[in-house]
Amino acid sequence: MSKSSPIFGLRSRPMNPRDALLDEHLIALERELLEPSSRSNPHRVAALLHADFAEIGRSGRRWTRDEVVAALPTQRSRAISMLDARVEHVAPGVALVHYVSHDASTDRSTMRSSLWVQQDDAWRLRFHQGTDA
Repeated sequence: MSKSSPIFGLRSRPMNPRDALLDEHLIALERELLEPSSRSNPHRVAALLHADFAEIGRSGRRWTRDEVVAALPTQRSRAISMLDARVEHVAPGVALVHYVSHDASTDRSTMRSSLWVQQDDAWRLRFHQGTDA
């Protein structure tokens, strides 16, 4: 039996142990992008983003890969937590990670969706969108 995500209403298929390990890996990569130590390192951010990465930010602004790589190190460090993370397997080598992030410094929550693709034995973030919660 599939279960629904309470936030996004998406359905997931029954999980096998291999999927569970992949889900943990993708959520860890997503968490890494929330960490100040990663966000301040443009080389690490660039390594995680697909060459054709695009983002639609919480404000509605569209960001390119180069803009994100340049902007993240200039942002002030802050603790951002991840809540209710889920992974949906869209196709072989393609996964959708969705969760709510919470910025304790501003007490703001954002619903987030990230499309990850497998490329050359590594997972790269292809698309990300944030929406005010």
